[in-house]
Amino acid sequence: MSDKNIKLKIVTQNKIVYEGVVNAFYTDTMDGRIGILPNHIPITSVLEIGVTKVIEEKEPVYITTMGGIMHFKDNEAVILTDIAELGQDIDEVRAKEAYERAKAKLESHQDKIGVLKAQIALKKAIARISATNKYF
Repeated sequence: MSDKNIKLKIVTQNKIVYEGVVNAFYTDTMDGRIGILPNHIPITSVLEIGVTKVIEEKEPVYITTMGGIMHFKDNEAVILTDIAELGQDIDEVRAKEAYERAKAKLESHQDKIGVLKAQIALKKAIARISATNKYF
C-alpha cells in the first residue's frame, strides 16, 4: 500500500461489512462530517448515525454507520459500529416505511423517552434512505 491510499475496515460485532484500500472516505462524527484523505493526522472520533462515503478507484460506495467510533493512523482506518449496511443491500421500500413509522411515532409521543426513541429511529431511516439513493 502506498502513501496515496488508505486501508479501511468497517466492522460490527458480527462481521466485517467493508474492507479495502481506498482513496478517501467521509463519515458523520458527533462534531459534523469529516473527510479523511491519505496522510491525514491521526484521529479518533465518536460517530453519529449517518452514511460513510468511500471513494475507491471506481464508483463511490455508501455505507450506513449507526454510531460507533472511527480511528485513523498511518493510513489505516477502522470504524467500529453497532450496525453497518452497504447501500446496495438496503431495501429502499422498507427504509421509507420505517421513516414514515418513525415520523408518526415522533408526532404522537409526549414523553421524553418516546420522543428520543422516535428521533433515533428517524435518523436511522434517513441514513438508510440516503445510502440507497447515494445522497451525500
